[in-house]
Amino acid sequence: MSCQTSLGLVSLVGAGPGDPELLTRKAVRRLSEADLVVYDALVDPEALTLAPAARRAFVGKRAGRPAVRQEFINGLLIRASRRGQRVVRLKGGDPFVFGRGGEEALALTAAGIPMEVIPGISSAIAAAALAGIPVTHRGLASGFVVVSGHAEGAYRLILESLAPNCATVVVMMGLAHMAAISALLIGRGWKADTPAAVVLGASTPGAAAYTMTLAQLGRDGVDLSQDDGAGTIVIGDVVRLQAVLSTRPAWAHRRSRGDSATPWVGPTADGTAGV
Repeated sequence: MSCQTSLGLVSLVGAGPGDPELLTRKAVRRLSEADLVVYDALVDPEALTLAPAARRAFVGKRAGRPAVRQEFINGLLIRASRRGQRVVRLKGGDPFVFGRGGEEALALTAAGIPMEVIPGISSAIAAAALAGIPVTHRGLASGFVVVSGHAEGAYRLILESLAPNCATVVVMMGLAHMAAISALLIGRGWKADTPAAVVLGASTPGAAAYTMTLAQLGRDGVDLSQDDGAGTIVIGDVVRLQAVLSTRPAWAHRRSRGDSATPWVGPTADGTAGV
């Protein structure tokens, strides 16, 4: 009789932009079955309540703060699986969009660990949509480009390769570099009055969105006091649709713990926010 423990399944799960109601049904099922949930900083605490019997391990990485090394996270997942535990690796957005999900999948595969990927709704699309901005729209944009804005080297070559106003530009984690991104695009021939938007905390109770011109991006008017740098920047003519589509934004109906609906923070004529 063998006493060998069966390997536990590791599920790389996308938690979406924030609201737990945007989790997929499969994600909810895996959470309910989990023995261990390893989660990131952008995961809404309410999502963790969907795994009532699971132990929790926080491994979030945020700008300017001490970070858990990726090698440690990989090892944690592998060790838990070898103990026979069912593991959910819960990541904001989609695991394979700026979430290092690919690195973790490779590490698990190399170690012979059974794993699966459960996609989530990326904020690259959801943040804009919830603010009333479609990233593509007939006659305005037939495509979009998503870049990481955490460092100049992550976005410069891609943005420099774009013809002016040829597509919607979505920048994630780029709040600290808004002015530099604005200067780069204008220097490459983009019109200074190209519409732009900054979306913070999409689908969460603290959600806010601001519209402005490309030239105004990175100037005063965006309240970053409650944000840790993970907002979404949208640049392109599609932002003009926000004035019509955001009158009742999608996240205005979310209620948190019985509270009233979240107020919408929208743009004023000068690009700053108003309620």
